[in-house]
Amino acid sequence: MNRGIDGENSVRTIVLWCPDWPVIAAEIVEGVPATAPVAVVRANRVLATSPAARAEGVRRGLRKREAQGRCPHLIVLDDDPLRDTRAYEPVLTVVEALVCGVEVVRPGVCAIAARGPARYFGGEQIAAERLVEQVAQRCDVEAQAGIADGVFAAGLAARSGLLVPAGETAAFLSGLAVAVLGRPVLADLLRRLGIRTLAEFAALPAADVLARFGFDAALAHRLAAGRDDRPLRPRTPPPDLAVVETFDDPLERVDAAAFAARTLAERLNTGLTIHGLACTRLAIEARTAAGEELHRTWRHEGLLTPAALAERVRWQLDGWLTSPNRGSAVTPTTGITLLRLTPEGVVTHAGSQPGLWGEAGEERDRAHRAITRVQGLLGPEAVFTAVLGGGRGQADQVRLVPFGDERVPTRPKHQPWPGQLPAPAPATLYPAPLPAMVYGADRVPVAVTGRLRVTGVPTSIVIAGAPSVPVTGWAGPWPVDERWWAAEEANRYARFQLLLADGQAMLMTVVAGRWRVVARYD
Repeated sequence: MNRGIDGENSVRTIVLWCPDWPVIAAEIVEGVPATAPVAVVRANRVLATSPAARAEGVRRGLRKREAQGRCPHLIVLDDDPLRDTRAYEPVLTVVEALVCGVEVVRPGVCAIAARGPARYFGGEQIAAERLVEQVAQRCDVEAQAGIADGVFAAGLAARSGLLVPAGETAAFLSGLAVAVLGRPVLADLLRRLGIRTLAEFAALPAADVLARFGFDAALAHRLAAGRDDRPLRPRTPPPDLAVVETFDDPLERVDAAAFAARTLAERLNTGLTIHGLACTRLAIEARTAAGEELHRTWRHEGLLTPAALAERVRWQLDGWLTSPNRGSAVTPTTGITLLRLTPEGVVTHAGSQPGLWGEAGEERDRAHRAITRVQGLLGPEAVFTAVLGGGRGQADQVRLVPFGDERVPTRPKHQPWPGQLPAPAPATLYPAPLPAMVYGADRVPVAVTGRLRVTGVPTSIVIAGAPSVPVTGWAGPWPVDERWWAAEEANRYARFQLLLADGQAMLMTVVAGRWRVVARYD
């Protein structure tokens, strides 16, 4: 180890990175040729591409339709973390045959403390080359290794296959753009403030960064300064923080194992919250009916939320139970009878937002047990929670996800959405818009022309056949013209806001001359 720039120990780390892993995983699991133009898409944005797709101009972050416009013969695949994890298991098996203490950053990327392998193989560079060679020979997978002080810097070094000498990590990072922090919102804000490189960001006082930008930005500030990405001196937690569950009937199916993992992850998070801690590195251990012992460590650059904990356990169980190497020394031959989660890296964290029933306590446990019971009886999609994302209309912004799953919006929330309804948002959104008729003077129906001219002043409204209600105020029309370039997906309408005499305020739309009530303001 060497002494970091602020007196903290910084661990020399080897990161093994497999380029374009989502594409490679699709080839391994589903047989999609990685030599063809392939793009993996998440939330309608390109997440990963094959070299052939990049040669056609397809880049990460492009919208799906734009990527297809640049490459008409593009093979588009949905992002599937389970597929990525399942394909990565054989690679981890090869790495663990050479070194111990492998930590999974994400499918396609793993980290190893460099000290042990360097001593055994005769140097850091030799150890890294040996790992790359073995992965290529035994898995037929291309990999690159990077070595630096800390996982974050080593991961960036792996992109270029670099060995950053000890003590020079801060200098290596200094000229990189703030975009490499992986926090788009923070990076955009820093650029608008004139801060474009990690050196400029690292030069800011840490206390000011925390006060101005928040906790996550403070973690990013440590990374920019070349410190290890385990902030605030994470420690090995006491044994009582580990949670374990045994099963009389061995778990053979992934869905049954994932259901048990979700409950176990909730218990782990409750224990961490009671102690004011958050997890950054999770050890997953399993024992089978045949006595086989399985172990894997997952790490995260930020803080692992309860949903993220359950997700990683589910990914790992899927990798073990469905691995093509089933029956090898590191995959089970029988069902799982014991599952243990141990938070090997934790940080003090008291600033998390409490949930609906709080983060700990009897009421929260009762609520979660009741919800879990309902899901056990009726299935995981029996209970949903709402996630607010981006979009022009209210129906586009809300996504319902099963309770306990990762709360990811369908569309990016912080993207510009021209034509988006301004705040405040309606409190009640109708699942099916209510038909209505709007009348002007002398009960003449009010219409909107193609040039967005209102044929009369709204004076009353009839909603779904109910009695007529006087209109005391109105605003509009505001036109919305969506996806006009695709005739089969085009959607053109006008919005209105109407204030009624009974005190209600309605959000209305006019589509092809028909009025609809889509939401109500409270």
